[in-house]
Amino acid sequence: MKHKAENYFGWYGVLAILLAYLLVSFSVIASKSLGYQLLNLTGALGIIIEALSKKDAQPAVLNIVWAIIAVVAIISLLVK
Repeated sequence: MKHKAENYFGWYGVLAILLAYLLVSFSVIASKSLGYQLLNLTGALGIIIEALSKKDAQPAVLNIVWAIIAVVAIISLLVK
């Protein structure tokens, strides 16, 4: 059951990041919006969970950096 949950997190992550990209590409949301950054952050976290469960370093590292960027962006949005 644990593996199944991690798989769901991974698929959520993929869908969240793709949705964020789609919405910003078609000017539905702004790249500096909280919603965009939250989609990127939660998407990255989902992929990190699955990648670490499979001991797959490349997507884990990529999405750790992706999540850090999203956290910094969120903080800068909230501080304004």
